Amino acid sequence: MSKVKIESEKCKGCYLCIEVCPKKCLEVSKEFNKKGYHPVEFVNDKECTGCGFCYQICPEVCIEVYK
Repeated sequence: MSKVKIESEKCKGCYLCIEVCPKKCLEVSKEFNKKGYHPVEFVNDKECTGCGFCYQICPEVCIEVYK
């Protein structure tokens, strides 16, 4: 079981990580961060394989993946 940690205050809502996640473990949050963006949130720890695609594509470097 893997875990993804997202620093929501750094997220600018590009949603590239959502697009590349093969298991669809990430979703857009309904909440706003301080910058006014809807950040991404990790929602499915049972399916996450820890592939790191989300980490690699994030331009704001606000994602950490733990296996």
